[in-house]
Amino acid sequence: MSNERIWTIPNILTLLRLPLSVVLFAFIACEWWMWALIVFAVGSLTDWADGYLARKLNQQSDLGRNLDPLLDKVWTGGAFIFLIVAPKSGIHAWMATVVVGREMLITGLRGMMETKGVKFGADWFGKLKTVLQMAAIIAILVVLWLRTQGWAEGGITFLFAVQTTLIYLMLAATIGSGLQYIVKAARQYR
Repeated sequence: MSNERIWTIPNILTLLRLPLSVVLFAFIACEWWMWALIVFAVGSLTDWADGYLARKLNQQSDLGRNLDPLLDKVWTGGAFIFLIVAPKSGIHAWMATVVVGREMLITGLRGMMETKGVKFGADWFGKLKTVLQMAAIIAILVVLWLRTQGWAEGGITFLFAVQTTLIYLMLAATIGSGLQYIVKAARQYR
């Protein structure tokens, strides 16, 4: 890592999610749904942009490869934790526990495998899980914001159904990708 440049555009975008997380969590706690939605959308775009720019600018690094998934976990896991207490968010404590528990387990496995010299980055299932987590959070924030805007209950009911569907798809992908990583680690560990 001594030969790597730390302050690259992709790494700066990745690191930007940390202060954005603090702002996001404050907005959720204050129930400022529109602002939370805007901050979450911006932060989620940095997650896409950092990987894209790292490849495009040939600035991939060990730091970025390890920092990006860690900050993703703070970003989404923290949002789910803060949304537990939001009325009608659809997020229950057990759901946030599944998300955060899976993330901690996989982070530990990744660290263990990489200390043995095995690359253990995200695969398509892990990326799908991240997309579904972000989509679920966006749907939740949209529904919560529209409720404060006095939307007719019929329109909210449809959006709430979309939100609920995304939450359960996200949970299925979270569990499924976690199991896949466990199997992959067990095979590679042998």
